[in-house]
Amino acid sequence: MSIRRVSTLAAVSLLAALAGCVVAPARERVVYAPQPVQRPVPVYAEYGRVENIGTIEVAQRPSGAGAILGAVIGGVVGNRFGGGTGRALATGAGVVGGAIAGNAIEGNGLRNGEVFRVQVRFDNGTIRDFDFQRIDDLRAGDRVKFEGGQLHRV
Repeated sequence: MSIRRVSTLAAVSLLAALAGCVVAPARERVVYAPQPVQRPVPVYAEYGRVENIGTIEVAQRPSGAGAILGAVIGGVVGNRFGGGTGRALATGAGVVGGAIAGNAIEGNGLRNGEVFRVQVRFDNGTIRDFDFQRIDDLRAGDRVKFEGGQLHRV
């Protein structure tokens, strides 16, 4: 045997031996987990007791409608008087005077209102205030439930 043949045979034997040592790569195991089901979050009621009921003053502000209406009426009335520059001055004075008068009239018609402030101490220790236009027969010491943004007597 020639040296070339021996070296080729040795190389092939070495490759065969090395091929037997190669470990197959581990297969990845893919697990598909089911997606969690989206469920609506339940609305929990908070329970508590009414600690205090008081009243607070709520000042009502004029809306501005009286001033606007007064200005229009004053402008129309002022436009009836005079001629030329005098008419323009009378119209302007009517607008200003009507706006002032309309605002005063609207302001006199509004009164300060009262709302009821109900203070509730919840079972978890927190205290919250709620404002109501009317409270019917709710009294201090009553057991209440706050659910869905509403306060109910239990």
